[in-house]
Amino acid sequence: MTSPTHLIDAVRATLGERSLTTDPDRIAPFLTDWRGRFHGAALAMLLPSSTQEVSTMVRLAAEHRVPLVPQGGNTSMVGGATPPRDGTALILSTRRLDRVRSLDPAAGLAVAEAGVILQALHERAGEAGCRFPLTLGSRGSATIGGLVSTNAGGTQVLRWGTMRRLVAGVEAVLPDGSIHDGLTPLPKDNRGYDLDQLLIGAEGTLGIVTAATLRLAPAIHSRAVAWAGIADPEAGLSLLRRMQGASDAIESFEIIPGDTLERVLQYLPDARAPLGGVHPWHLLIEAVAAGPEVEAPDALLAALLGDALDAGLVEDAVITASEAQAEAFWRLRDSLSAAERAAGPAVQHDISVPVDRMPRFMVEAAAAAQARFPGTHALAFGHLGDGNVHFHVRAPTGADPSRWIAEEAPGVTAFVHDLVVAAGGSISAEHGIGQMKRDELARLGPPARLAALAAIKRGLDPMNLFNPGKLVTLARVDGAK
Repeated sequence: MTSPTHLIDAVRATLGERSLTTDPDRIAPFLTDWRGRFHGAALAMLLPSSTQEVSTMVRLAAEHRVPLVPQGGNTSMVGGATPPRDGTALILSTRRLDRVRSLDPAAGLAVAEAGVILQALHERAGEAGCRFPLTLGSRGSATIGGLVSTNAGGTQVLRWGTMRRLVAGVEAVLPDGSIHDGLTPLPKDNRGYDLDQLLIGAEGTLGIVTAATLRLAPAIHSRAVAWAGIADPEAGLSLLRRMQGASDAIESFEIIPGDTLERVLQYLPDARAPLGGVHPWHLLIEAVAAGPEVEAPDALLAALLGDALDAGLVEDAVITASEAQAEAFWRLRDSLSAAERAAGPAVQHDISVPVDRMPRFMVEAAAAAQARFPGTHALAFGHLGDGNVHFHVRAPTGADPSRWIAEEAPGVTAFVHDLVVAAGGSISAEHGIGQMKRDELARLGPPARLAALAAIKRGLDPMNLFNPGKLVTLARVDGAK
């Protein structure tokens, strides 16, 4: 292995000064993950402005055997875009790949480069009278390349699916510098392995995504948001099944524990409870319409919730009367994690279980965690329709935050993950594996799956130069870790 400085010199000589930065002050913000848990080092950050420049940089990196860490908006929740601590790798930022190359509302497709910010794509699509139906809390900084590479989800997965369903084609640079051009969307293509799908969710370990063809949806003509109080998650799942059977207009169906809502109301001083009474659990439901020819979302929700009230599935409900009220309801949901963090140190788990098991898991797993770790408070909330549970275990009152996270949190996480696997679920629902969950995946992943992941990685990246230390653990050919 040669020194990263040799690669820096080669890139500078080939592509010019604008193609990278070695300024420590410019690089510093990108050496720490979004949560502040992982810290790395890098002598330079590569700044390509085209797919061809990415290809050139990758070829030079392979020649000099210097690892590259692809990075978009640096919003990874699992340390997936943080360089290693030893400074052997360089960051390759896709931020300058920021063009929407095309947007065709009639075809329902857009081609966006990896550095395009999600919110910017939302705005471009809106101007063209359509939309990209994926949204999440980090939409103002998350980039298309990162969303593809982590198979991002969000609050509209119930109707539109994760990025796997929303990506119609991928352009990427492979570890040898060759360019995979899969942007053309072919409804039928039986040329063997689907490389596009292999790259989606690979976390930059197999290829650096430079652009993607994305599926668009009709613009929202009208929407309505409802808030409902329920007795337990089982009632919520029953209501979801009813609503899905009656209409395909339901886009979001979120479940929230009552005590978590109380913490949000304390955290947001100007917030108001949507309902007048106290309820053990709450639902946030959104329905949309693409045009005036279909049933209005507020009328649809009124009819469905009226039937649910008569059937005893819902204790109380309210439907928003304005867009401002709808945004206020969603602000409550979007503030759950922040409110929980403000309540004290906690271990947060992004997990999934089969949808029909989710209600029981939310209640029983929380009780089991509190019994196993006395003094803790466990809670679960999330996307009921797709089985994605955000499962938090908060430290006992008065616990020293740093000591508890260092000494107790690993055992808590292992316990929760064991419950997830026993329920037939996944230890990562939408945030990926990164470096935070890598060892847990190795401990709990099915042997056949782990062997296949390692074989694919070795086959495409034999020198282990793409995002080393993430997702799977392989030694580099020169013996470095």
